[in-house]
Amino acid sequence: MSQSFYFWHFLEKGKVMTKKQVTMVTYAMILANVMAGLDSTIINTAIPAIIADLHGIKFMGWIIALMLLGMSVSTPIWSKVGEKIGNKAAFELSLLLFVLGLLFQGLAQNMYFFLAARTVMGIGAGGMGSIPYIMAGQIFTNIKKRTKILGYIGASFSVAAIVGPLVGGYLVDSFSWHWVFYINIPIGLIAALLSVCYYRDTAVREKSHFDLLGSLLVVCGLVSFLLGIQLLGIASLPIILGLIILGIVILIFFFKYEIHEKNPVIPISMFKNRALVGDLLLFTFTWGAFLAVNTYLPMWAQGLLGTTALIGGMTLIPNSIADTVGTLVVNPLKERFNDRTLIFMAIICMLISSLSMVLIPSDTSFWIITALATFSGFGVGFIFVLLQVKVQVDAGEENMAPATSLSYLIRILAQTVMAAIYGIIMNLALARGVSTNHEVTMGMMNKLSDAKAAVHLPIELLPIMRNIFYTGLRDIMLCSTILLIIALFLNFHYNQKKN
Repeated sequence: MSQSFYFWHFLEKGKVMTKKQVTMVTYAMILANVMAGLDSTIINTAIPAIIADLHGIKFMGWIIALMLLGMSVSTPIWSKVGEKIGNKAAFELSLLLFVLGLLFQGLAQNMYFFLAARTVMGIGAGGMGSIPYIMAGQIFTNIKKRTKILGYIGASFSVAAIVGPLVGGYLVDSFSWHWVFYINIPIGLIAALLSVCYYRDTAVREKSHFDLLGSLLVVCGLVSFLLGIQLLGIASLPIILGLIILGIVILIFFFKYEIHEKNPVIPISMFKNRALVGDLLLFTFTWGAFLAVNTYLPMWAQGLLGTTALIGGMTLIPNSIADTVGTLVVNPLKERFNDRTLIFMAIICMLISSLSMVLIPSDTSFWIITALATFSGFGVGFIFVLLQVKVQVDAGEENMAPATSLSYLIRILAQTVMAAIYGIIMNLALARGVSTNHEVTMGMMNKLSDAKAAVHLPIELLPIMRNIFYTGLRDIMLCSTILLIIALFLNFHYNQKKN
């Protein structure tokens, strides 16, 4: 990293944070994102072995869902924890919870213990994902330097996500699925040690009151709402609607309560900030749109082109590389273009991928779909750093910490909700296809994306089945395209002034 990063000195009660200390703390933040990036993809290679060993196939979806749930419900709280005990202690506590979650997952002897440990890790991930961005906002007051650092942090996540499937596949094949979790533990311990030794936190604000009721309300509201979303297609409709409605009602009470709270979990006054609201809406729509390509591109390769799971997963490697490049080129371009233009460019890159996937035929080659997905990766990496810096600038110093946590929460919620919506879109398309082609069953469609199982399907029915699957994938990409078109309008509406 450039020596120019460290001209800035960080003061705490008369103490100076030296160049070496800033460097080491930056490495700690990067290592935290490396852990998160590794887990985001390495877990996928271990899920088959985990459910086979722990006899938990019916809980397969909850392996991911509970991680997201833990992150979602804890994210709004972490900024207040950092305010109460200091960002240094909050960051180290989040690392500790994440590492303990990893350790207990590796030691798990049954699925219930495993899922409980994964929830603990998710709670740690909520802080580990949001606190470093608050730390960076406080340490690097110069926007140019902060943008560079956030680019490095974002790139570290993307690079780790690239190597995750390769490392995970090797560990599962050569050792056992337990090592998929153990490998991350030393990284977490090093990050915590760097923070303990080198981080000089700002003075903790003297506040006698912690918004306990507000914290309970937001946690209960999010748990109820997200459980309802996650149970779509699993539980009965009355249960799903009951949970979602209950969650919405609790969250309404939460926002009404927060208006009168002196030290709220989420300062409601932030929502009067027009620029900040625009940033959060852009995060919502772009993140929800990106999920379509990131999740369903491997399925496209496996279901329509008949590739193996390994080859299907490789479709995302150029995407992740482009994501990394996108996070690193933001800063030079900020010197030449305003935010509105840069956001427009990023959304257009993402649109190239999603709209192209709507228009191309089902037999488009592996290399073409991989190349098309690269645009989406570049766009999301680019817009992530740009919007994260913009959130902090637009929120101002007073609300920087809660706004940063809120933007992180928004991304998780967009990911969770859109994952459920995309699943519904696919299920509806499959149901329509099966109902109009009576020789095809849902059991056959379930086997289509599995290369080993697909060889046993009737050859004469494969074109029909692939066309049904293609319809679902195209509908998902169309939904993603619509979200990005809305994002374009939001960009022009909220970013009218040159900035």
